[in-house]
Amino acid sequence: MSHQLSRRQFVRDSAVAAAGVAIGLTPTFTVHAQNPEKADTSKILNYNPEMEYRRCGKTNLMISAVCLGGHWKRIDKVVPKLSDFDQNRYDVVTRCIERGINYIDACTGAEVMAYSKALKGRRDKMYLGYSWYEHESRFEKWRSFEKLKEGFQEGLKKAGLEYVDLWRITLHEQSSRHSDAEIEAAAKALEWAKKAGLARFTGVSSHDRPHIKKMIETYPQLEVICTPYTAKTKVVTDESGLWAAMQKLDVGWFGIKPFASNSVFKGDSSPESPTFEEDNRIARLAIRYILCNPAITAPIPGLITTQQVDNVALAVKERRELDAQEKAELDRAMERAWANLPRHYQWLKDWEYV
Repeated sequence: MSHQLSRRQFVRDSAVAAAGVAIGLTPTFTVHAQNPEKADTSKILNYNPEMEYRRCGKTNLMISAVCLGGHWKRIDKVVPKLSDFDQNRYDVVTRCIERGINYIDACTGAEVMAYSKALKGRRDKMYLGYSWYEHESRFEKWRSFEKLKEGFQEGLKKAGLEYVDLWRITLHEQSSRHSDAEIEAAAKALEWAKKAGLARFTGVSSHDRPHIKKMIETYPQLEVICTPYTAKTKVVTDESGLWAAMQKLDVGWFGIKPFASNSVFKGDSSPESPTFEEDNRIARLAIRYILCNPAITAPIPGLITTQQVDNVALAVKERRELDAQEKAELDRAMERAWANLPRHYQWLKDWEYV
């Protein structure tokens, strides 16, 4: 029997049951801690008892507490030959499946193509989040309903996909720059894709906190939001904040840039780096800090080696709350990250509060 789910199958069934094989790491959480919603584990895609799963808002999907982001920055440090790239992506996806990770977020055409290829024959193990941002609202040409529809259909065809689990349209980083008509067009395109059976769930990505709040309060099509979220981000608990709105409206929430575009690290991500172990520890502290926010579905770091997959899986298993020494170490790392942020990533500093 084919492992590829048909569009008809996913429309009929809202979830796919799959058993994960526990390997490697020694469990430290109880079952309920790994499954806070106490969901039926037989309904959790690629379930592994050593991974924690969180409900992704009103989608009701149970998503692994850390997921695979689409970007592969610094991959040249570990894959110097372009010919080895596809094998690297296949191996990383394989290790994610082994660790119980069940969501990939692809946000460029190259990422959609690479991960569609890596998932071939095993789509039943992973949810796929899709954004071909070059053909979406980030660019003026693609801001109408008809162009968004055209770009989405063309992307599915190129990638050999019958459907995606999440279509999240990439808006301008400062999405308030879009006209009301452009946001309406995006919402209409998302609604069309869901009704057509081409996207199970829908949302957007934006870096504009006040506008995100306004959009999710206006458009029920926005079931999932993708925003920046770093180890320096703190929540505003009153109703004025995005955090409160996300909880109230039951919106799924994926966090990009958990490592501040790698600025939190001293090394270059290669196994030969003299700060390899220190950087691994900082990565785990960052993931643990982010997961202390119960409103976050999952951080989605770009992972370039199987070892990095193992490291973030270990972070999920370690004691969640940081002690005083760990917090001080992470604070120092984030101060260094803020000082080292490239000019084109200074906007991350706008995400210290949600």
